[in-house]
Amino acid sequence: MIDWTQITRFFKGDRVIWIVLLFLSLISLLIVYSATGSLAYRQAEGQTWRYLFKQIGFLMVGFVIIYLQIRFIPVNVYSKISFVLVALSLVLIVLSLLVGISNEETGRTLRLGVFSFQPAELAKIGLVCFAARMLSIKQKNEETRKQAFYIILIVSILVCGAIFFVNFSTAALLFLAIVVMMFVGKVQLKFLLIPFVGAIALLFLVYVTAPLLPKIGRIQTVRARIERYIHKDSNQQTNEGLSQSDYGKLAIYEGGTIGKGPGGSQVRNYMAAAYNDFIYAIFIEEYGLVGSLVLMLLYLIFLYRGGIIVKRCTRTFPAFLVVGLTGLIVLQAMTNMGVAVGVLPDTGQPLPWVSMGGTSTLFTAASFGCILSVSYQTQKDKKTSEPVALPMEGIVDEDQPL
Repeated sequence: MIDWTQITRFFKGDRVIWIVLLFLSLISLLIVYSATGSLAYRQAEGQTWRYLFKQIGFLMVGFVIIYLQIRFIPVNVYSKISFVLVALSLVLIVLSLLVGISNEETGRTLRLGVFSFQPAELAKIGLVCFAARMLSIKQKNEETRKQAFYIILIVSILVCGAIFFVNFSTAALLFLAIVVMMFVGKVQLKFLLIPFVGAIALLFLVYVTAPLLPKIGRIQTVRARIERYIHKDSNQQTNEGLSQSDYGKLAIYEGGTIGKGPGGSQVRNYMAAAYNDFIYAIFIEEYGLVGSLVLMLLYLIFLYRGGIIVKRCTRTFPAFLVVGLTGLIVLQAMTNMGVAVGVLPDTGQPLPWVSMGGTSTLFTAASFGCILSVSYQTQKDKKTSEPVALPMEGIVDEDQPL
């Protein structure tokens, strides 16, 4: 007989987020199995089950990572190692860029023998941890928050600037998440205008000067995607073929209200990124408008529960950590959806926990693990003491209660 008590003990922390994760996992397996059909015939001799089991494996490892984080890693550890994570990610990003240039690759992925991963994924967690630490120890007054702003801004420019050369969209989303963290951390709006205006100016500068710059990293790709978004794809204008965006819109049109049902997608056979960047479009084709709203609702529920965790936090660092990681996951999800429906230009962002992934899924699991660890730690703290003030009030450092 199944001992449900033992099973429920595995799901420590916010139970609603666990439910969201389980539903996202089910959706991932269904749509990845369907969207990889043509890929299987091209690369796996038609054995579609290979990618299904691969995705099952990554999700299972992801759940193990989450459990280990909750069970064995105290939340304050992330604060202590934040600078190490940032420094390590910077080194790995530069290394991947150099290796990519020498091998005429994008430099987005660093290959270490049989193992490969994207250093930008590590940088996302590292920079969020660093920003959370700086904000938590600089909450005494306006002057200390100003100091935190400049420290975070300088480090963010270094990290996001390095990522920019290999993955523009990831750099932009990470920078935006950091700005949101500083806004929640009571940094004055006049200071937050500095990175906002700077980012707009940089994007304009890249767009104008890209044709004059050497082909390093993804700078030319950024301009090309902006051009396609503004002026439409050149292939479409010359009738030479359809772009990924065009196929995505076609899939959404074919889906209608209730979709074609599981495995019913036809557009997937013509899309190179059906199982990754445009998986949301394929999901809409198979499950329709109704299914797309359900999937979007799951991310919104996760955002809401992240806010509840922040509200219940009794210390500053965990609260800022949840703000950053929750915001980053939701921003990435909304960006993927926006690209799929044609609202945003192509970015190459996977749908968190749903797209067929590798190490990106594992780093997403680490983000969920941090959030659930904070939730679990807060639950334990509340059993021994009640918070003495409202969140973000009267804080000096992360070791003091809210």
